[in-house]
Amino acid sequence: MGGKCLALYSGTSNPELAQEVAKYLGVELGEIEIRRFSDGEIYARIVKSVRGSEVYVIQSLGNPVNEFFMELLIIIDALRRASAEEVTAVIPYFAYARQDRKTKSREPISAKLIANLLTIAGASRVVTMDLHAGQIQGFFDIPVDNLSALPLFTRYFQDLDLYNPVVVSPDIGGVARARSLANRLHTPLAIIYKRRPAPEVAEVDEIIGDVKNRDVIICDDIITTGNTLFSAARLLRERGARDIYSAVTHGILVNNAPEELQKSELKELVVTNTIPIGEDKKVPKLKILSVGSLLGEAIKRISNKDSLSSLFD
Repeated sequence: MGGKCLALYSGTSNPELAQEVAKYLGVELGEIEIRRFSDGEIYARIVKSVRGSEVYVIQSLGNPVNEFFMELLIIIDALRRASAEEVTAVIPYFAYARQDRKTKSREPISAKLIANLLTIAGASRVVTMDLHAGQIQGFFDIPVDNLSALPLFTRYFQDLDLYNPVVVSPDIGGVARARSLANRLHTPLAIIYKRRPAPEVAEVDEIIGDVKNRDVIICDDIITTGNTLFSAARLLRERGARDIYSAVTHGILVNNAPEELQKSELKELVVTNTIPIGEDKKVPKLKILSVGSLLGEAIKRISNKDSLSSLFD
């Protein structure tokens, strides 16, 4: 790879994914000592020298998000103080991305704060995947590579024998993402109109487009409780859809979402492993695709100063 020595480290949020990336790159994960003190403080120490190295730290910001984020900041600081030449934060799931603007007076823009803290800690680049709001890249004064899971979803659904398929966006804001998947699969696009009367509460009202007698793929970036997705699936079934699938990059799946998935109109929910999914959540209708090779290839190309754009083709 690149001229500098490449070192790969993992926080504690998604070690399985980090091992996949290391295997793809043919490197060993660097040894790092991470402890929690009795008062909750986090301690991190880089065991071997990284002086002059090009370092990548893999840490997804799933639950508990604040714990994992603070751990990432401390690891970056430790690497910088150990004289690493470059530190790239590889954040498969970027938390706080839904707080990217003020919708009411006296609200924070938390995504901007996260960007500031990563930069101040010493990150020289960020690699992430399917940001909820693409404009968050502009919150940083360092390079940000926003990778996409759409190539994985495209290959997966191309291998299924879908009948007259249509891709559905679950809301107006997700149209660009859904249209990209529809273009890749050469299908038409439909849109669900919904409104949010309160945070994490959505009411599904209407469908723009034809779904009758078609297999449907609902495309989204995040599933938390699943309430919106399952309501959308019910509406699609009422409008005559055949088999209903969903492709969602980040499977947070809190509370009883896995159980509700099994009872829902969805035939299958396809997510990725940007966030580790526990065995208790792996219900029969859930399919998990790995982004390990995609992240590994992105790191390889960044190290070699190659283009990343062909990864999305």
